[in-house]
Amino acid sequence: MKNEALFTLLGATGILLFAGGGLVLAPYMQLSDTPPSPGLEPYSQEEAEGRALYVSLGCMYCHSQQPRDPSQAPDGERGWGRPSVPGDYVYDYPHQLGTMRTGPDLFNVGKRLASEDWHLIHLYQPRAVVEGSIMPSYPFLFEHVPEPSEGDRIVAVPEEWLAKPGTVIATQDALKLTAYLLTLDHDDPVLEASDEAR
Repeated sequence: MKNEALFTLLGATGILLFAGGGLVLAPYMQLSDTPPSPGLEPYSQEEAEGRALYVSLGCMYCHSQQPRDPSQAPDGERGWGRPSVPGDYVYDYPHQLGTMRTGPDLFNVGKRLASEDWHLIHLYQPRAVVEGSIMPSYPFLFEHVPEPSEGDRIVAVPEEWLAKPGTVIATQDALKLTAYLLTLDHDDPVLEASDEAR
């Protein structure tokens, strides 16, 4: 009986190690020296802090950042940009690929919607710029003041969407998150797998 338990334990351990090696270690080793895609730059301090906010707010639960190949999905026809490749994520940890598409893919949102004003209004009240949007608003990223001070970033929210009277001012967190979203511009072409094989 002892031998059977030991054999079962060793077998289960072996299966787990084999699966872990095949599913975690092998891909890590294969992709660990992936160079960045053309045009991809490391995040600035502000953009990195904005990305951390993106992660903390759970944006990946509704938005993906991985347009698929045309053979898998019509993402290109949706205007979401070229299919993503491993080099697009060199500076991302943890990766925010996402699996749900309750909202549009954001891989190329900085190219599609390159206006800081648009993003700030969208974060304050999504329905002010996208009719019927189901995205939650993030009013805690903004302040309402009777009179703005010099240097305040005023957000031109349409009056019918104001949560409180006064002028809407973007906080530093709102500006950082917007800076990160504007970096999501993966428009540079990359080599196709067939081109690399030549």
